[in-house]
Amino acid sequence: MADHPPEDDVDSLKAADAKDLHQAVREAGEEELDRPLASLAFSGLAAGLAISSSLVAEGALHAALPDTPWRELVVSLGYPIGFLIVILGRMQLFTESTITAMLPLVTKPSGWALRRTLRLWAVVLAANLAGTAITGGAIAAGLLGNADLRDAMIAVSTGITELSPMATFVNAIPAGFMIAILAWSLPNARDQAFQVIVAITYVVAVAGFSHSIVGSVEAFLLLFSGHTGVVQTLAGLVLPAILGNLLGGAGIFALLAHGQVRGEMKEGKE
Repeated sequence: MADHPPEDDVDSLKAADAKDLHQAVREAGEEELDRPLASLAFSGLAAGLAISSSLVAEGALHAALPDTPWRELVVSLGYPIGFLIVILGRMQLFTESTITAMLPLVTKPSGWALRRTLRLWAVVLAANLAGTAITGGAIAAGLLGNADLRDAMIAVSTGITELSPMATFVNAIPAGFMIAILAWSLPNARDQAFQVIVAITYVVAVAGFSHSIVGSVEAFLLLFSGHTGVVQTLAGLVLPAILGNLLGGAGIFALLAHGQVRGEMKEGKE
């Protein structure tokens, strides 16, 4: 008869259950809430700059491919690039922090947790947008890539102007929900992180869901290249996507993720 593996080895082969995932994501969020403002700001700025590589990759693919019905499916393969750089590089991304920062707040509600959560979101969001504005301006000014690449990135970006502010808000809810799923799943998929990031963000891209930070690169590029005005860019494109991502990530998924283990957490305390 074959020897049974040690219990520790068996446990190591098991996937973490929902309660374990909740704890892992919550503890990651608590660490983020305790980070100094300067650390959050610099990490958020780096993320805003790096996430712009998604648009660069999409633009490069768009410029290289013929105008066919399947081109968008291939162009969307460039979308995960920025997320891979940001997430694997442990940079601070606003849409990922919607769930990581929310779980500590809903687990142990307090004025301190609320202030820290709002502080985190405000600093990271501002830093992300500063980074995407810098990149969008640089692309529009011709400082990144050649004219053909710039024109291709503008062509990719114009799709966000086809939606009204309300439609953008609604369209951003599933994007926030799916990026929250990504943040929730990663602790249980360390060895498959690359595949998980690519799979989830590719679905966001091909479905045309509105992601506030990647979308802000596109919005700022359109603004600085003269295709949109300031009011349309901020109030019609960026703000609705931010609010929709918040609702989908911090509002819907975070509460569902917490709700599924809330009873077990209470039982564990008894």
